[in-house]
Amino acid sequence: MVVCGDDALAHRLAVELRSVYGEQVTLVVPLSEATARQPVVGRARAASVALRDRVNAAVARANGNGNGAPAAPEPPRGERVLEVAELTEAVFAEAGVERAAALALVYDDDETNIRAALTARRLNPRIRLVLRLYNRRLGQHIEELLDQAAALATGDGTSGGTGTGFDASTTVLSDADTAAPALAATALAGTSKVVQTDGLLLRAVERPPPGPGQVADPGLATLALLSATSSDPAGADGSEGMGEQGPRLLPDAAAIASATGRGTIVLEQVSYAGPQLPGGRGGGVVPAFSSLFSRRLRWSLAGMVACVVALAIALWLVTQIHPLTAFYLTLLDLFAIDDPAIGAPLGRQILQLLSGLVGLLMLPVLLAAVLEALGTFRTASALRKPPRGLGGHVVLLGLGKIGTRVLTRLRELNIPVVCVEADPEARGLATARRLRVPVILGDVTQEGVLESAKVHRAHALLAVTSSDTTNLEAVLYARSVRPDLRVVLRLYDDDFATAVYRTLRAAHPGALTRSRSVSHLAAPAFAGAMMGRQILGAIPVERRVLLFAAMTVGGHPQLDGKTIAEAFRAGSWRVLALDTATRDASEDVRRSGLVWDLPDTYVLRSSDRVVLAATRRGLAELLGRRPRDRAGT
Repeated sequence: MVVCGDDALAHRLAVELRSVYGEQVTLVVPLSEATARQPVVGRARAASVALRDRVNAAVARANGNGNGAPAAPEPPRGERVLEVAELTEAVFAEAGVERAAALALVYDDDETNIRAALTARRLNPRIRLVLRLYNRRLGQHIEELLDQAAALATGDGTSGGTGTGFDASTTVLSDADTAAPALAATALAGTSKVVQTDGLLLRAVERPPPGPGQVADPGLATLALLSATSSDPAGADGSEGMGEQGPRLLPDAAAIASATGRGTIVLEQVSYAGPQLPGGRGGGVVPAFSSLFSRRLRWSLAGMVACVVALAIALWLVTQIHPLTAFYLTLLDLFAIDDPAIGAPLGRQILQLLSGLVGLLMLPVLLAAVLEALGTFRTASALRKPPRGLGGHVVLLGLGKIGTRVLTRLRELNIPVVCVEADPEARGLATARRLRVPVILGDVTQEGVLESAKVHRAHALLAVTSSDTTNLEAVLYARSVRPDLRVVLRLYDDDFATAVYRTLRAAHPGALTRSRSVSHLAAPAFAGAMMGRQILGAIPVERRVLLFAAMTVGGHPQLDGKTIAEAFRAGSWRVLALDTATRDASEDVRRSGLVWDLPDTYVLRSSDRVVLAATRRGLAELLGRRPRDRAGT
């Protein structure tokens, strides 16, 4: 496996491939990155060794019951690190792209990844490509182009080369799309964790332990048993591997029945028909009537109308004329049309004077209404400001690549958001303007910026800027304003994230603090794509990750010919649904259809395509990449 990148995702992906799947990895990094981030490479290797040691210890504990000595672990394969100034054909030759099974291009620049993918496909038409692209529409076209090039170069008539016994497919992923649902869910207690792919929406709901005499609803499936301290603000949810009472992924019925006092994460299927914004907040061209005028001006207009009606009624009662005539004469007096009431009764004259006075008072009100309406239409395409009285919202810091995706997910869940961005040219401002989300332009480290976002009345603070120090400073200042505020930090360095989490947890035990790494959440999906599977998404369970994948049963003896009950392995994988999709030959369109209520006696056939949930090591075992692990991790 060859991994080319210039940030933490490349290092995390190399660790994932080497430690979980046991693959030989060549890591290609820029010279400047390798020099400046050399400790990261060292930490990546140390993390791999630590993970292997934990697995071996788990195997030893599982087999240390007198039934025999623990099996000898497979020795880790080597890793090469190439430091290059530029990604060229010579670099690809040195990295062994012509002989590699898969190549991951995870540079932060889309153009660099596309250029390298075109070169790699020409050098090795049979290689499996995984690209990191932010532009999703462009990614779809590039994926089709590279698959077609592979089919033509190998003489295979099917896209991706699957008909010749190898997988030369191209997979385009976005770390932002992979991590955004998890980040959005982390910021909200009780809000579902969501995996979304091509209209398929899976929602993982965290449920508290059932009370005495109550029976927990398993939903479609019980995905995990939470750690005993997961609901405690000082619990073990802030750092991976903390504590012995960690989460138990994919438990069986016996484990669920015996677990007491532990919350669960269950799976729910949710129909989804595109983003739906709440009424009155959408991105329509014509603003709502209530948004044209301020509340004070609306009350002024209502008072003027009441005065006109009162004067018309008084004129009708005094002169005993027809009510419509009284209303007409009142309007003439208001608009100062020359019709003096000379010779009329005294009451009529007094009412005419009062009507003229009200007309003078009405002129500035009408002028203010016109100017305010024009200003509202003028700024309809501009950034909105937080409305007065806003509360219970999420303050989102940063509208970059990650922040934009998180904003979209939050608005899909109809959650009020206030964004803070320092760069007036940030890519997410257009999305915020389209969704009509309030945005504060300013540096979050400056005094008064977070107050403008009404952080003192917010439900949560989500800091996802590209600067660790900015995120940390904003969180510390927000905690000084409101100590019980729920905060979620995006921190680059994992050691730094762990230290920050522990310190904030100790200083504010009554508040929830979470640290999340985008590379930590996205790396499993990229690694799965390199192994030749269709990864639908990943859901974090505390600091572990549960993967959702779609695969064909044929070629997997753990699934082929077995019933649903027999194919289930606790702690490793579980079949969730049967994909009954059909392809329209005339239109070459794949029409999806998932069957979720499969009976335990259903026998899986080789031609069946299933959707399953699995741990990272469980998926590795399904591929036959690693020897069977009795620890079930």
